[in-house]
Amino acid sequence: MHCLGAEYLVSAEGAPRQREWRLQIYRKCTDTAWLFLFFLFWTGLVFIMGYSVVAGAAGRLLFGYDSFGNVCGKKNSPVEGAPLSGQDMTLKKHVFFMNSCNLKVKGMRLDRTALCVSSCPEEQLDSLEEVQLFANTSGSFLCVYSLNSFNYTHSPKADSLCPRLPVPPSKSFPLFNRCIPQTPECYSLFASIWINDVDTLHRILSGIMSGRDTILGLCILTLALSLAMMFIFRFITTLLVNIFISLVILGLLFVCGVLWWLYYDYINDLSIELDTERENMKCVLGFAIVSTGITAVLLVLIFVLRKRIKLTVELFQITNKAISSAPFLLFQPLWTFAILIFFWVLWVAVLLSLGTAGAAQVMEGGQVEYKPLSGIRYMWSYHLLGLIWTSEFILACQQMTIAGAVVTCYFNRSKNDPPDRPILSSLSVLFFYHQGTVVKGSFLIPVVRVPRIIVMYMQNALKEQQDGALSRYLFRCCYCCFWCLDKYLLHLNQNAYTTTAINGTDFCTSAKDAFKILSKNSSHFTSINCFGDFIIFLGKVLVVCFTVFGGLMAFNYNRAFQVWAVPLLLVAFFAYLVAHSFLSVFETVLDALFLCFAVDLETNDGSSEKPYFMDQEFLSFVKRSNKLNNARARQDEHSLRNDEGTELQAIAR
Repeated sequence: MHCLGAEYLVSAEGAPRQREWRLQIYRKCTDTAWLFLFFLFWTGLVFIMGYSVVAGAAGRLLFGYDSFGNVCGKKNSPVEGAPLSGQDMTLKKHVFFMNSCNLKVKGMRLDRTALCVSSCPEEQLDSLEEVQLFANTSGSFLCVYSLNSFNYTHSPKADSLCPRLPVPPSKSFPLFNRCIPQTPECYSLFASIWINDVDTLHRILSGIMSGRDTILGLCILTLALSLAMMFIFRFITTLLVNIFISLVILGLLFVCGVLWWLYYDYINDLSIELDTERENMKCVLGFAIVSTGITAVLLVLIFVLRKRIKLTVELFQITNKAISSAPFLLFQPLWTFAILIFFWVLWVAVLLSLGTAGAAQVMEGGQVEYKPLSGIRYMWSYHLLGLIWTSEFILACQQMTIAGAVVTCYFNRSKNDPPDRPILSSLSVLFFYHQGTVVKGSFLIPVVRVPRIIVMYMQNALKEQQDGALSRYLFRCCYCCFWCLDKYLLHLNQNAYTTTAINGTDFCTSAKDAFKILSKNSSHFTSINCFGDFIIFLGKVLVVCFTVFGGLMAFNYNRAFQVWAVPLLLVAFFAYLVAHSFLSVFETVLDALFLCFAVDLETNDGSSEKPYFMDQEFLSFVKRSNKLNNARARQDEHSLRNDEGTELQAIAR
């Protein structure tokens, strides 16, 4: 049986008449072509995962490797044509650079010889005898593997096979077990050449791996803050809202002040000129500017909308009453969070493997270089698109599930007898009929966000050009347009999912119908609904701000050897998604309630024949908000007429 709400009905005269909004029992699958497209897309992602496992070597990035194709701390397979490869380095976990004070760049690669050693020399070694003694006492051999330690002082090739004297004292820095020289002159030269020479992608991956403990701690902090925000919105009161807004204001001002203080500290404390330090300084400056702008805008909005706090509290109390009819909605973000965590861990693991995928090439002297494989950059872009699309798909499934449960509870005549298992019913409807609709809606987000990322990259590339002011301005305008379109699509998707849960129609039809009915009834609740969404958005901002602040404090300790701009952005992205997945329960319930209210007004008139589905508390709240809006509109109109009358009186004189 076809759904009555699946398409417009046609009268006997052939003229289309109004759609009958009603909760459908018999449904049909929607947007199946998009579901098939998503399956094909994930087939490509699975291929990239398999390719990264076969061709990648995350161990080289994680543990470090020598110049002969051996990964330190592991048992290795031989490389054809490299006689010193394939050695057992299980006990040799540190990477030692033979000429750490004399690193040079030849061609486009770093001219250095690296060895796997069991420990770094903590004291300066001034002669080959001391190098030999260090090898015999510690078991750490600082000369090329082909030279036996007994021949360090007798072999005529010792000068070329052993490190240049004196060997500076070094210490294993927690950056993949590299032996970092400790003398100031060697440290400065080693860091400036070695770090700046490393490929940008590998520097980013190194920052992620070296700060993995910090990132994990920040993720736990994000989860705790999101749960705290969820608790606040569940038991909200007027006093709690005022305290919450005060905390948001203080938090924004505090984070802005700390960011500008860190930028000032970077300017006055640049001990060495490293790419990492310069990139981190730019990151701090960018965060400071963006946070200052966001703070200014939010403070203005809070001041303008401060008088609507009481109505907002009543609105959230009605929302919590709707949640009480299906209390397990509050646990909905937990499985969403678990799925997102699993997917993100898998995504990062594949990213690390892709970043280390390279073919071993034997150079002169038996040394091994790893050349990036062709097509890796395109795979990385495809992998990034998979991150955005799949993450949005998971979040969209949560929105669709919550909307379906709210719709089921709202259009229930017996309020004292709520429907059985509304969440499971909504999940079954989603997976059996409307996965294609969710796929299509979630695809619109990366369609907007990927060009926005490209525009942001091109804007940053033009910053150093003196004559690119006009181009930078145009790119900035494009970025703002994409940002506004992104926010509009998020709201459009939510209303489309709710309409699909009611009528069982496809995405485009649902979005069109939702837009029409909300436009017709927008005067009833637009302003108060927007302020409710704004309060929820403040909760997300609070979570992201304090997570980013914690990340800044943690990453700032390793500013010289760690590019933490991208890891911090990933943490901020993660914090927003987690806060969104938790707090969007209230946002989704709120938007779904108002759409159901609009449908209720459209199909019923409150009479005994067509009674409203809404309860009296909801109806009285809408009436009070309408009276407030009408009073303010009359006040503004009266003020405008007085101004016009005064102006005409002046002209008459």
